Amino acid sequence: MSTNTCTIDVNQLRVGLYIHLDLGWMDHPFTLSNFKLNDEDQIQKIKKIGLKTLRYDPKRSDCAPLPEVEAKLRVVQNKPEELVEAEVAVASITEEASPVVDMKQLRCKQLHHAIDESEKKFVIASDTVKNIQRNIQTAPKACLEQATVLVNSIVNSALSEGDIAIHALNGNRSSDAHYQHALNVTVIAMILAKSIQMSKEDAQLLGVSTILHDIGKAKISDKILLKKEKLTHAEMLHYQQHSELGAQMVKDLGLPSRMARVVMQHHEFADGTGYPAGLKTEQTDPLARIIVLANNYDKLCNPVNVAEAKTPYESLAYMFAHQRSKFDEHLLKRLIKSLGVYPPGSIVKLSNEQYATVISVNPNHPLKPYVKLLQKVEDADAQIVDLRDEKNINITACLKPAQIPSEVLKHLNARKKVSYFIDQEHAVA
Repeated sequence: MSTNTCTIDVNQLRVGLYIHLDLGWMDHPFTLSNFKLNDEDQIQKIKKIGLKTLRYDPKRSDCAPLPEVEAKLRVVQNKPEELVEAEVAVASITEEASPVVDMKQLRCKQLHHAIDESEKKFVIASDTVKNIQRNIQTAPKACLEQATVLVNSIVNSALSEGDIAIHALNGNRSSDAHYQHALNVTVIAMILAKSIQMSKEDAQLLGVSTILHDIGKAKISDKILLKKEKLTHAEMLHYQQHSELGAQMVKDLGLPSRMARVVMQHHEFADGTGYPAGLKTEQTDPLARIIVLANNYDKLCNPVNVAEAKTPYESLAYMFAHQRSKFDEHLLKRLIKSLGVYPPGSIVKLSNEQYATVISVNPNHPLKPYVKLLQKVEDADAQIVDLRDEKNINITACLKPAQIPSEVLKHLNARKKVSYFIDQEHAVA
């Protein structure tokens, strides 16, 4: 937590305070998590979120918080005195008589809620990316504003103070895999940005670059883009032009020259085997190296031909064992550390012989993710287990779908596509 901020009661809020919402960007209705309060409507929205306390920055505020006494008066000002006294008495009795809260159950409910909200916002974000890529040539100003708002939201969540949690989502809710890809690459890139403590300015440039990294495909035939069979040599040469076409489109939009360079280089491998210029690591922009890694990982997990898809665990293992020379090795190790030994979306077997899917991981606890257990019937509230709380249960194996009995695989509802969203640690604390 920043030493420049102070914690106050939510009822001490007033217009002019610069506040910090220690929530994931999916868990509040504002564009940013840190901002100055401009009106009473914002204060009421914050109170509806349910926070009891929050942080504010005295140096960036125009005033001091309401005094605690005045804040309390605000709460009760419209209530008869005897009603206030009765409420206090009831609250006191209730607090004494309440059973001990089942923290495991509470955290699981929180996680169910966090992932459900993430799924909804994933669809919205994916549709935003679709709109940006389809209309950026005809309505560039509006599309760039949309891209900036979306990227700022993800950046603020990813680079937030404290831990983050990485959730695996069911990307099938969004109908167009092409636009899911741009969003997936953006989120994975932001995970890497946090792991190397990237500046907010670079992260924002990286984010917009990832949203636009495949913009040049707008000038490539759908016949080639959607082809599931291996491309012919001529088709591959045509396809590879999208990097240069995209870079030129970025320039034409008046965006920074560095962004055009990053888009140009997003297929340049560390060993010089990439395209369009066959550059090696030291010749490429550091931001491009991140996109190369994130782009390749998502394509292994979510290829055009679903039959060729690898699990997240397989994808990381394959990249490290067979493709290591193609990537910045420092970044590859960072990605593995961030996604964990058992990346979200992986299918695992537990020491108690149960099967499960990894649905959420905290990079600081890579061996103890949240997992969703096998249920006999499909159930939106299937049991979720925090392995940090289970000293006697461990993951014994990370499996390929072919290694799992068909009846188990059916109940696990294994995803055909894997997408990620970032949440702050409060959702899985």
